[in-house]
Amino acid sequence: MSKSADELDLAEIPTAIPTRRRGWSVQFIWIVPIVAALIGGWLVVKGILERGPAITITFKTAEGLEAGKTKIKYKNVDVGEVKTVKLSEDRQGIVATADIVKEAEPYLVEDSRFWVVRPRVAGGQVSGLGTLFSGSYIGLDIGKSNTERRDFIGLETPPLYTVDMPGRHFILESKDLGSLGVGSPVYYRQVEVGSVVASELNKDGKAVTLKIFINAPYEEYVTTGTRFWNVSGIDIGLDASGIKVHTQSLASILIGGIAFEAPPGSAPAAPAEENHVFTLAGSRSEAMKHPDTLAVPFLLYFKDSLRGLSIGAPVEFRGIIIGEVQTLNLEFDETQGEFRFPVGITVYPGRLATMASEKATSDDPAVRRARLNVMVEHGLRAQLRTGNLLTGQLYVAVDFFPDAPKAHMDWTRTPPVIPTVVGSMTEVQDTLHRLARSFEKLPLDQIGAELRQSLRTLNHTLETAERFVKRLDNDIAPTAKTTLEEARKTLKTAEQTFASDAPLQQDTRTMLRELTRTAQSLRTLADYLERNPESLIRGKRGSGK
Repeated sequence: MSKSADELDLAEIPTAIPTRRRGWSVQFIWIVPIVAALIGGWLVVKGILERGPAITITFKTAEGLEAGKTKIKYKNVDVGEVKTVKLSEDRQGIVATADIVKEAEPYLVEDSRFWVVRPRVAGGQVSGLGTLFSGSYIGLDIGKSNTERRDFIGLETPPLYTVDMPGRHFILESKDLGSLGVGSPVYYRQVEVGSVVASELNKDGKAVTLKIFINAPYEEYVTTGTRFWNVSGIDIGLDASGIKVHTQSLASILIGGIAFEAPPGSAPAAPAEENHVFTLAGSRSEAMKHPDTLAVPFLLYFKDSLRGLSIGAPVEFRGIIIGEVQTLNLEFDETQGEFRFPVGITVYPGRLATMASEKATSDDPAVRRARLNVMVEHGLRAQLRTGNLLTGQLYVAVDFFPDAPKAHMDWTRTPPVIPTVVGSMTEVQDTLHRLARSFEKLPLDQIGAELRQSLRTLNHTLETAERFVKRLDNDIAPTAKTTLEEARKTLKTAEQTFASDAPLQQDTRTMLRELTRTAQSLRTLADYLERNPESLIRGKRGSGK
């Protein structure tokens, strides 16, 4: 009996054999994800460990900045990158957030500086032209402070010097800024050695302070005795030797400049320290003046007009400037019933060599009082004089006037009053006025009538002379002409008579020859009679008897 198909199929099914279960094992396929995860984790940890600090820099504008592209460079080496740029909370500027590389973290100190490097034309210089092709970037100047910082205020203009640049800073004080500004050059013997890096108005508003930087090795030429002066524009001077024009360079004419130098003949001085304070003079002549250690104020009362006299005008003693005008005022003299003009001056006694030799620079007021009393007794007076006929500028001259009326110093006033005399131009004007008044007193009508009569007489005389000349021309001139022709003929005849080939000349020569022979015969006869005087009685001897 045959088996069914189902039975055959069940019989062919293999029997499962149970085996012992093995321990847990990692499949090879999981190795790759695990290694990738480990590498990723290591990279994350390394990135966190190597990541530098984040800083913020505030600028007034975002010109040239672009998030994710703008680099931060130190000496043209990338040290960071701008990540975000946004407006500040007060909307007065922008805040750029940047990541700095780990190696540059020590550079982030309190006095480090950041600025945007872009093409600029300022102070006569062109900078940042390379950014036309590479794009703008943020420059970094590393400070010297030990205090860390993460928030910075960016500079709107590149600094003129970097902290690591060798050189020295100095402070200049001036009455005004003039045409100077940040970037104005500083010259030493017409060589550019530095520049102005900052300027500000003093808190009291009476002066300006400038900070300059002198590059190495030129800072060694700045000593405690160095003088600084403003060389902006063109300095034109007129003296006895003619017109002189002084300037340092074309840049100083356009953007201003400063020059410095030690006074000629001065003793060597020690080099000036960092941030040493100097005074900035307005010109070289002013800078080279001997410093005045003693200033004595005086008051002058003038009756002349002060037109042309200005504050700062010089006070001279026979061509030597010994002071300057400080104040100009007007007051009414009740006793005299007239106006007078008080002028305050400052005198520097040290500028007078003769007085300095007598120790006139002493602070003892009794010595100065005694000396001035003697000088005033000998005619010392102050006078207004014209310094320039073209501009009408006046100055105060102090000199001796022996013929001046007697006067004395007024020591009861503060400051003391020096007596004055009338100005030279006032004297000329008074003289002209007196001449004009004298001219007015002349009998001009009578003089004019007599002058007209004299002119009529002179006219009549000239008419008579003219008629006489015409008569000579009409009556005497023909006769004179005939006489001259006759005289000419006579002279011609005489010339012919005395010619060499004329008969008269030939007869005269023949006669002269005969006279010569006759003279020779007489000389022979005289010689014979001298030898034979007896021949006058006996006669001439014959050859035979």
